[in-house]
Parts: sequence; structure tokens; C-alpha cells
Amino acid sequence: MTARATVSGWARVLRGNRLLWTVAGASVVCLVAGYAGGALLSSADAAQSPGSGGPITVPVESKVLSNTVTLRGDVAFDDAVEVKIAAGELPGPAVVTGAVPAVGTTLDTLGVALEVAGRPVIVLPGALPAYRTLRAGQTGPDVTQLKEALRTAGFDPGGSDSYDSATAAAAVALYQKVGYAPPAVDADAKSAVDSGRQAVQSAEKALQEAQRALTAAGKGADAAKRVELDNAVREAERELAAARAAGDAAAVAKAEDGLRLAQTQREVGLGAPDTSAEAQAVSSARAERDSARAELEKATAAAVTPLPVNEVLFLPTLPRRVDEVKAQRGTALEGTAMTVSGATLSVTATASAAEAELLRTGQTASVAVPGGTSAAAAVTAVRQQTGNDDGKKSGRAWEVVLGFPSLTPQQVEQLRGQNVRVSIPVKATKGKVLVVPAAALTAGPGGGSRVEVAEHGRTRVVPVTTGLAADGLVEVAGELARGDQVVVGR
Repeated sequence: MTARATVSGWARVLRGNRLLWTVAGASVVCLVAGYAGGALLSSADAAQSPGSGGPITVPVESKVLSNTVTLRGDVAFDDAVEVKIAAGELPGPAVVTGAVPAVGTTLDTLGVALEVAGRPVIVLPGALPAYRTLRAGQTGPDVTQLKEALRTAGFDPGGSDSYDSATAAAAVALYQKVGYAPPAVDADAKSAVDSGRQAVQSAEKALQEAQRALTAAGKGADAAKRVELDNAVREAERELAAARAAGDAAAVAKAEDGLRLAQTQREVGLGAPDTSAEAQAVSSARAERDSARAELEKATAAAVTPLPVNEVLFLPTLPRRVDEVKAQRGTALEGTAMTVSGATLSVTATASAAEAELLRTGQTASVAVPGGTSAAAAVTAVRQQTGNDDGKKSGRAWEVVLGFPSLTPQQVEQLRGQNVRVSIPVKATKGKVLVVPAAALTAGPGGGSRVEVAEHGRTRVVPVTTGLAADGLVEVAGELARGDQVVVGR
């Protein structure tokens, strides 16, 4: 009775707490499954890892390695410039008569920016604005700038440092090239040239006459005069002989005097003539001729074609884009005629001292274009910013300017006024090379570099020669192959 009662008691407990026992059983099953799963994962990890404290490795890669300077820069056209035309020496008001450009027009060397009072305003390269009319004999930075601009445009202004006849001839060719008559020469200067030519002609004629007189005086006695003088001597000799034959002493003395006179006259008549007076006349005439020629040369130099200050427009960089036009045809020109900016985009960025040391003009670059594309560019200038005059690349005072070889109209609109990222490769390997992380390199006993290669559960030390380093990777050469596992840590 007791045993049956006990069984019945446990049965009553199980039957009364069936839900409790079900939950407990499920918990035990989950505990066993979790333990088994953890054991399996631990076994898998143990199979793929060298074990606790083993080396951490990465594979040797083969790739092109490049060192790049990355900057931020602003994209814009060159600074806008207000174009003002000098008043010059126009006889009347400066009325705009033609050649008014439209907004967006490009002005380049030998272009005509405006036509004022029927005369052109010719565009030339130069940083110094025109401030005076250039005439013969003038020198200065504006003359030097004009000569350089004429050479750039394909004309020969001569090798002197003054505005001379060669420069004026180049200016005449310049006007003919753009289709306008050259400026007129001053009337007084032309009159001086005409007077000088007449003076030279008169002086040359006087010199010719003096030279003829000298030539005539230098010829001496002619044949008839020679015979006359000889006859006079012979006649005197006959008279002396007759007087001696007559025995008349007085007649002999007289005849002897007559013979000496005839002989002296013949010597004088047949001797070299005195042409000193004629020679002096020739010298004086030659001096007058030379003086007249010098005056003519001076007058001619002063009469060369001038370059009026109001007929040339110097702009520091060309080509230029017309942004705004204020001049109107038929109205007098006052103040600013137009505003122009650079016709091509450029990027201006700021570089640190270390970055500036790596950059050179001509280096290629890549500029990120809004929208996810990029555009090719090239470094055009690396210059010290205003205010840092220590002469060294120190501090963050270096400006880098880049130009675009070619851009589509869409890229121009996307880039204009944007702040963009600029990437400039400053050094690269020649093709693919083996590279490892810098953390894989250690110093050897002799100071060289080495890496530790893991293979078959062991490691070996491999000496290497290092090359270019960039982006945390280092070019290496040695007994390595692509895919070898190098140790970077433990």
C-alpha cells in the first residue's frame, strides 16, 4: 500500500506540473546544443589559425605604386579686368564707330577690341597698360613691352631698345595685318624731311662743282702752253747768240736776262700747279654735304610712324573672354568700355612646404569633376604667395596653379566656381612591382630591410631592397613572389 501510494504521489506531481517539466527539458536540450556548437566553431578556428600567439600575415601584392599629392583648389577664369581706352590725341570726341564685341566673345592677339573714331583698338599681350603715344627715339618699359608683343605677333621690331624706324615699320605691318591704315606722320615732321632732302641735294651739287674745279686746276699746262713756253726759251737763246756775235756787251747782258726769264716761266708753267684753294673749297663743300645728310637722317627718324596710345590695348594674359560690354556704337566712350576675364578655366590651390617641394610645372594631374568624373590637368605654376618673401619653400605659403588641356562645354559649366580635389602623381613605379605593407619591414643586422615569410607552419627571414613608398605600401625586391604571406604582427 505504501509503494503504490508513493507512485501515485509522483504521478500526481508529474501530471500536475507537466508544463514546468516540458520547459525544463527544452532548456537542457538547448544547453547541450550550444555547448556542441561552440566546440565545433573552436575546432574550425583552430584549423585556420596558427593558434594562440601565432603570426598575422598578408599576401605580397603586384601593382603599380604611385605617390600622389592631393590638394583642394578653386576653379575659376582669370581675374576680371576692366578695359579702359586712353583718350589719346583724337581731334574730336571718342565716338565708338564699330567692332563692339558681344558678351562671350574671345579677344586674342591682333584682335580689334573696339573701333573708336574710325580707328582700331588693337589687342596685344602685355601687363603694362598703354600710357603714352610712342614716337621715334623713345625708350622705356612700354617700348620694350611693345617690341616683345610685336615679336609674339610675328613682326620684327629690330634689336635696339628704342622706338626706331624698325619698330615703326613693324607697327605699320601690324596695322596692315588687321586691315587699317597706319597712323599718319606729323605734318611738321614730314616738312622737315622735305627740307632736309633739298638741303642735301644742294650740298651735293656744290661739292660736285668744287671737285671739278680742283680737277681742272690740278691738270697744269696743256700741250699748246708747253710749246709756247719752249718757243719763248729758244727765242731768248737766239737773241743771246746774236748779241754775243755782235760783240755788244750791253746787248749780251740783256739777252742773258731775257733767257733766264723765259726759262723760269717755262719751269713755273710746266711744274705742279697750286691747288690748295680748290682743295679747301672741296673740303668745305663735303662738310656741308655731310651736315645736310645728318640733319636729313635726324628728320627722317623723327618722322617715323607713331603708335597712338588710344589705338592699342595690352592685356596680361590672352585669350580673354568678354564678360560685360558698356560701350555702345554711336556714343562717346567714357570710363570702362568692357570687362574681360580669362577665356580658359584654371585651378588655384594652396600647398604646404613639403608638397611644394615635390611639384614642378608640367606635371600632369587629375581634377575631380562634380558628378563623379574627372578631368586631366597640368601644373602651370608653383609660386610663393604674397607676403612670404623668405625665398624658401617654408610654411603654407605656396600657390599651385593648374590648367586644363581640354574641357567640354559641360565640364566648363560643372567646374566653374567649384572647390575641387586635385590629385598630382609626383612619383610612380615603371609598371607593376611587388609591394608589402610598411609594417612587414624590419631592420636587419647590417641596417638593411627584411621581411618574414610564413609557410608550412614556419617562418623564414628574406632580405629585401626597398623602393617607392606610398599609401602605407613599400616597393620591395628580393626572393619573394606574389602571394607569399609576409608577417605584419603577432
